[in-house]
Parts: sequence; C-alpha cells; structure tokens
Amino acid sequence: MSFSAERAHPAAIVFGCAGAELGHDERALFAEADPLGFILFARNCREPAQLRELVAALRDSVGRRDAPVLIDQEGGRVQRLAPPHWRRRPPWRSFGDMAAAEGLDRAVAAARAAAREIAGELAELGIDVNCLPLLDVPAPGGHAVIGDRAFSCDPAAVAALGRAVCEGLLAGGIVPVVKHMPGHGRAAVDSHLALPVVEAPAAELAADFAPFRALRDMPWAMTAHVVYTAFDASAPATQSRAVVAQAVRGAIGFDGLLISDDLCMEALSGGPAARARAALKAGCDAVLHCNGELAAMREAMEGVDAMTGRAMARFRRGRAMASGEMPRAAEGASA
Repeated sequence: MSFSAERAHPAAIVFGCAGAELGHDERALFAEADPLGFILFARNCREPAQLRELVAALRDSVGRRDAPVLIDQEGGRVQRLAPPHWRRRPPWRSFGDMAAAEGLDRAVAAARAAAREIAGELAELGIDVNCLPLLDVPAPGGHAVIGDRAFSCDPAAVAALGRAVCEGLLAGGIVPVVKHMPGHGRAAVDSHLALPVVEAPAAELAADFAPFRALRDMPWAMTAHVVYTAFDASAPATQSRAVVAQAVRGAIGFDGLLISDDLCMEALSGGPAARARAALKAGCDAVLHCNGELAAMREAMEGVDAMTGRAMARFRRGRAMASGEMPRAAEGASA
C-alpha cells in the first residue's frame, strides 16, 4: 500500500517524535500517514504541562482521541519520566529480591502497588500504554541489557510479579505491554547494537516461554529482535513467521496485539521500509519506529499497510480491558 493511499484503519505503525514540541513538518507527516499511535522518550519529556500539551498535539495530528500514546516507564535504567518532576523508581529486580527474602505474596502486593502508582502518573499526562512488564528470564551468559530490568531468574516468580504489574497498570487505566516475547534473557548481545542468536533447543526455551504463557491473556506484547534457531535460523522473532506462528501464537498462546520492538535497532538489517514490511509479513499487528527522524519515518511508511480488522479488534480489546469495559486478567489464566 502506498504512503498516501486511502485506509479503512490507521497505519500499522507507532511513531516517535523528535522533541518536546510537535513541529510543523511532523504534524503534516502524521496527518498524512495516520499512524496507529505514538511513543515518547526522555527527549520528549520536560515537565508535566509541556508533556500534556505534546500528548494532546500528537492525538490532534491524526484526529483520533483513541490514538495510543506509549512510553517505557519501567524504573531503574529505563525511566523516561524522571526527577525532579516525576518519582525515581527502582529496577524491577528489587521486587524479585523481595520475593526471595520476604516471600512472594509480599512482593506481589508491592509490585502491584508500584505499578498502580506509575499508572496514576501516566494517566495524569494522557499517556495510556506502558511498555511494561519485562517477562524475560535471565540466563547465564545473557547480556546485561536485561539485567536488573528482569524480575528474577525464576520463571514462576517472573510470572507472578509480571501479572501483579499488569493488574496495577490496568487498574489505573493503562494498557500493559509484556516484553520481549518470546524471551530475551538468553541473548548474549544487546539487540540495540547487534543481532543476538539463541541456539537453545525448543525444550530448553520452554522455561523462557513460561512467564509469557502465564500472561497470554494480556492485551499487548512486544517482540524480541532475537534469532531462535530452534524455530528459524534465518530471521529474528520480529521478522519470523515461524517464531510468531509456532512460539508466540502457538506454544505461548498469545492472541493479543503484537507489536515489534523498535525497528531502528541495529539487530535488524535493511532500510526502514524493508524492516517494517518483514515484521508485518511475519505476523506482527503493528511496528514500532522510535527515532523521530522525518526521512526515516517517511521511508518506513512505504512498507506499512493499514491495521487489519483482526489487529483493530485486538487493539480495542486492550482499550476495553484498561477501561474496565470487559473482564481483566483472571488469576487462573496461567493454567
């Protein structure tokens, strides 16, 4: 589909923007491209009033009040909203440590409360999707890019704490995004910089998949730019039809909205359009393009179609879960 073609649904892409205010050229591009939504980074977040104005301007540029606005507000090393205007938060590993020292029930309650606080901060700004929680299970030899961003090395603890975080976000009206499906914990290199290759057999990967399977009822998930040779030796999960079909939709059983990790990361090869096209062809419902560069966003649009009807249904399901219009995750969903 061409960049300017008529579309029944928004384009299957989420864009970043360059700075703290929406520029004229950005506004024109977004009006023409009609992306599904937007994602914010530290470069966009100066103080609350400015950020509320930016969020409103982004939605106004596409004329859709329901255009999702995403952020990575984890805590620790990954926190886009930072002091002095927003609270500094610990890495999620601290909750895994609490579970080991004081019991899982206490850690689960604390994680749920912390996520509810984050949801309150985001809702006040008009942000409605948080790329959290990480369900990656760190393995020996895994790169530190995950490190203390992960809850624990115990898949059962990861699942329990991840569900608590999702519950806290949903209770505050925020859609959670579980990541990085089907698991980044074994990756020996940082996918921001290079393409990781995981050669573990499928039987070993079952432990990595377990937290994702336990939270398969969540509304959104983000892919990993990681090659899993047990399923596909030639393409990372984001761009692999085999991984999406057999691992994500199959072994894990996830049927929510699947969005790629950032297409701008060095793990992927080719130009923006080719990267986007490959991810959507593999089975992602939408792609994420974060760098905010106008030329790159224009090129990425050449590889993007409209959201499918099924993808839009998944998007609306997430919205309904966060608004309380449909039942949220059930405790028994991990069976």
